[in-house]
Parts: sequence; structure tokens; C-alpha cells
Amino acid sequence: MDNLMMKPSTQTLLGTAKLPIKLLALMTLSLGLSSCIDLAPFYTRPASPVPATLGTVESDPKAFTDLPWQSFISDEKLRQVVDLALKNNRDLQVAALTIERSRALYQVQRADLFPTIAASVTETASKGMASAANNTAGNTSGATTGTAGSSNSSGNISHIYRATVGFSAYELDLFGRIRNLNQQALQTFYANEDNRHSTQISLIAEVATAWLTLAADKKRLAIAEQTQQSQQATYDINQKMFELGVANALTLKQLQTSVDSARVAVATYNMQIKQDINSLNLLAGSMVPDQWLPAGNLSSVVATTALPAGVSSQTLQQRPDVRAAEHLLEGANANIGALRAAFFPTISLTTTVGSASTELSGLFAKNSGIWTFVPQISVPLFNAGRNRANLTSAEKNRDILLAQYEKTVQTAFREVADVLVQREGLQAQLDAQQSLTAAANAAFQLADARFKNGVDNYLVVLDAQRTLYTAEQSLVTLQLSDAASQLTLYKVMGGGWH
Repeated sequence: MDNLMMKPSTQTLLGTAKLPIKLLALMTLSLGLSSCIDLAPFYTRPASPVPATLGTVESDPKAFTDLPWQSFISDEKLRQVVDLALKNNRDLQVAALTIERSRALYQVQRADLFPTIAASVTETASKGMASAANNTAGNTSGATTGTAGSSNSSGNISHIYRATVGFSAYELDLFGRIRNLNQQALQTFYANEDNRHSTQISLIAEVATAWLTLAADKKRLAIAEQTQQSQQATYDINQKMFELGVANALTLKQLQTSVDSARVAVATYNMQIKQDINSLNLLAGSMVPDQWLPAGNLSSVVATTALPAGVSSQTLQQRPDVRAAEHLLEGANANIGALRAAFFPTISLTTTVGSASTELSGLFAKNSGIWTFVPQISVPLFNAGRNRANLTSAEKNRDILLAQYEKTVQTAFREVADVLVQREGLQAQLDAQQSLTAAANAAFQLADARFKNGVDNYLVVLDAQRTLYTAEQSLVTLQLSDAASQLTLYKVMGGGWH
């Protein structure tokens, strides 16, 4: 069964100047009645399902969160690469285009809040009795229509010319349906904007981490090449000694295995460096110039700003991904209001003002004015439970988005907690690893000297050299982790999109 339609009779007046003014006053009053009631549930931010604070909040973490990435990253080469990525990265471009699309969709939805005004000029020609022509003159649609009247004996053809301006089927938003749909579109736009900010934060962190990884692999390559050169020199000396009958074949083969192992490491890191550059080029969206690539060192690339040892849950709610989740929740809340309005009557208006004449030359003559005013009320009576099902679906969708919002907050809290724990132990690991590397280097120098003086065999030197090599590589890994953790903390606290 369709909705009950109540459509008052159309009124048309010819040759009266005062009634259009009254009509405009009635139209203004009708528009003023719009958006009188909002049926959306009252929205309040959900309580955070995490502790109030994490770690030791010694300073204002918001100052760190609001620190622009240009101020946080101190290395000029890395800043150039990040800036290149922000201009050319395709994921960021997709996020920006998504914002533009949602802005356009919001503007489309917002247009429903206002009547669409159109002007038309029509001619109606009919052949029939005079009464048929009169009926045609009284047509209130404001559009071009062809009415076929019955033929009379004279077979005269009558013409009606009409010029009108007005709007058709404008819905009075008495129960906030259109306004809530507009609010939902607006919140979707806000969510997409925050998603772009989140994508930018992640991109900055990924570019910086890839740049640091390239630097670390270059340093690993330098260590491997240095090891290969040292072992090759030792091998060359022992080969000459073997040819002279001083060294034995076993020692020479042991040296050869050491040299070949170093060659494998050099080849591996050369391949890894090329892959690192490919990854960096992909993130940057174009080829990164060679002069912007890092050297083989891992000096600090971030500002000396003290990183916080704690954070409050309120600060985490300013993260773009958390804000995006909340905007979607607010949009779902508004959608419930729009679907609740479907249970109430819908009032729409159609009206035109203009002039009409049977002669084209008299279209704008005195006393040719006409107007139409057609209010329409639609009352829902029966639709097999469609409205109730739509409302239930919207309420469940809101509950889903609420759970997703809470999960986003929990994830943000966990990410910050992990980084704080990691940074707490990294400095101790670095100190221990530096001491270990220094001791391994001293042990290698001592073992090498004892071998050259004939005190120990080469197995002792080989073992000491492998220990040193492993210690140096582990130190590089820890230095990379320390630098990357600073970037990660900056990212998970929501900095970097300013």
C-alpha cells in the first residue's frame, strides 16, 4: 500500500497583482517551518576504554603532538625526500581525492536544504472546444503539456503561452530528515579529511624509516667490505707463505672460507641497498636524487626535542585516525535521526509565479499574471516494516562504529605503550652493545697478533673475527631501532600532519 497522499486543489489567478505578494509571504512562512524538530539521538563522546594516563606525563604532550614534521626532522636530506613524497606519493593523492569527492557529495546533500528554482517558457497548442482551451489555461504544472481536446466543427487551434518561475516538490524539513542526512555527509567529509592526515603521518614515518634503513644497510655493507679487505689481505700473505712452505694448507683453506663468507655478505648488502632504494622511490612517488640519499651513518635525524615518557588518553583522542572513527560515529548518529523522520508525515511544496496569454505578444501584458501553489502531504501508513528495519539497521551500524571507535582508541593506546616500553630499554641495550663491540674488537686484535706471532692457530682469529662482525652488525641494528622508535613515537602520538 502506498503512502496516503493529500494534495489540495491547485489555485490559479489571472490578472491580480497582490496575490503573488501574499503567496511569497506564505512561501516564506513555509520555509521558516523547516528544521523545527531534530529526531537524532543526543551525541556525547564515548568514554575511553583505556586508562587515563600511560607512563609518566612530565610535560605537555600536546606540544610534541603539534610539532610540525619540518621541525621534528633535522636532517636536510631527509626533509627533501619527505617533501618529495608528500607531493608525489600515490596513496596520499588517493586520500586527497577522496576528500574532494566527499566534499562534493556533501555539497550535493546540502543542496536539498534549499529549493531548486527554475524558470520556464512554454507554449501549449490544442485543437478542440473552447472549454478545452480554457482547461489548458488552467493547467498548474508549469511545464509544457499537450492536451488533446475533442474536435469541433470549426477545427480551430488554440494557443496558450506561459512564462513562469518557481520550485517543484520542495520538502519542508519539519522533522530534520534532510538536515540529518546533510550532517551525515558532513561527518563523512571530516572523517576522510582526518584519514588523509593519518595517511600523511604514516607516509612521513615510512619514508624516514626507509631512508634510515638504507643508511643502516650502507653501514652494514661498509663493515662487510672492511672485513673482506682485512681477510683478503691475510689470505694473500698466507698464500705466499704456503707457496714458500711456511704455512699449511689447512690454515689457507680456513682463510679462504672466511674471505668467501665476507664476499657473500658484501653481495647480499649490495642487493639489499638496491632494494632499499626501490622502496624509497616507491614511497616518494618518483626517483629520489642521489644527493638526497643517506651516507653510511646513523647519526640522529630528528630534533633534540625531548620525547615524552608518558601520554594521556585525552591526547590520544586527537590522533587523526581516532578523530576519523568518531566522525563516522557521529554520522551514524545523524543517520538514525533521518530514518526516524521516515515515520512522520512529509510535506512538500510546488509553486510557480508568472504570466500567461493566448497571444505571444500579450505574454507580459497587464493582467496576464498567474500563480500556482500546490502543498502535498504524504503520511506513511503501511510499508511492510521497511522503515522499522531501516532504523534497526542504522542503530546496529552505530553500535558497530562505536565498537570500532573504542578499538581504535585501544589500538592507539597499545601502540604508544609499545614504543614507550621499547624506548625505555633501547638505551640500555645500546650501551651494552657498544661495550660488547669494543671488547670484541680488542679480542680480535689480540687474537690476530697472537696468530701472526705463531702463538695460536687461525681458528682462534676466525672465531674472534666472527664475534666482532656479529657485534658490529648488531650495533647497527640497535642504532636503527633507536632512530626508528623516535619516528614511531612521533607518529603514534599523532604528530606530523601539520
